[in-house]
Amino acid sequence: MHIIIKRLKRWLVRAISVFLPQDKAIALDRWRRGQEEYRKYLLCDYVFASYGKSGRTWFRVMLSRYYQLAYALPERILMGFDNFNKLNPAVPRIFFTHDNYLRTYTGNTDSKKDFYDKKVVLLVRRPQDVAVSQFFQWKYRMRPNKMAMNRYPAAGSDVSIYDFVMDPNCGVPRIIDFLNLWASELPKIKNLLMVRYEDMRAEPEQQLERIVEFLGMQPDEKFIKDTVEFASVDNLRKLEKENYFWRSGSRVKARDPSNPHSYKVRRAKVGGYRDYFDDDQVARIDALVNSELSDIFGYAEAAPGPSGNEVSSKVASRSEE
Repeated sequence: MHIIIKRLKRWLVRAISVFLPQDKAIALDRWRRGQEEYRKYLLCDYVFASYGKSGRTWFRVMLSRYYQLAYALPERILMGFDNFNKLNPAVPRIFFTHDNYLRTYTGNTDSKKDFYDKKVVLLVRRPQDVAVSQFFQWKYRMRPNKMAMNRYPAAGSDVSIYDFVMDPNCGVPRIIDFLNLWASELPKIKNLLMVRYEDMRAEPEQQLERIVEFLGMQPDEKFIKDTVEFASVDNLRKLEKENYFWRSGSRVKARDPSNPHSYKVRRAKVGGYRDYFDDDQVARIDALVNSELSDIFGYAEAAPGPSGNEVSSKVASRSEE
């Protein structure tokens, strides 16, 4: 019944939007999306929050694989909000969010009040890499209505990758603002696990164990090893070409199979942003991150902050007091 109502609301919003100015049509669609996120927020057992293109789909693949192994669930599907929970109530309902539409709907745009009493996994990634990945998402995968809704350049715009990355509406400055708000609110979130994308790449088994434990399970070494191998970059590229996750829509599917930039699993390279700019451009981008981003994430070149493990330890200690 909920799916029918959800589709009906989407159809109604689209129909009404035809007669509205663009700004009001966008506001209405954001409200619809926010309402749907709020429903999941109220019902969820855990929240997985991240900025877009921080590795969330990779995380989702790993969680899906681990739960499939642990509870003998069907393969070829990705964990959504409660689809695995419906197959086995022992699997939690996980709300995956970029904390975009929800905060507009609740009005908590200047805080993380929505998450103070939730069990939260915060996935972060170096802003420079996120911004470059966002560029390719915008250029080759993003729908025009999403571009307008999120203040990205219009489809087909002649925007260089450097100008995109430095744009306050869609590039590094916006990502810094997102992360800095989380940094200022971390002490208020009672149950938090912060995971860095870079740590996941460097030590996937150890990081997956942390996540599994946070989700209330005892890590199984055999399942951990299998999950990491299944979610390797090479295997995910192979699975995407085969449309392995066809039962989960277009989430892991190339928009144009002949264009490697249109694949969901593109390069997954830590620090790969440097390949797209000259030395002066890299210096300017890095200077912006080093001067503006909170040290808590450990991305400043000159003064590395605490790793995800250290932040998690502090949070765990605080929640036990």
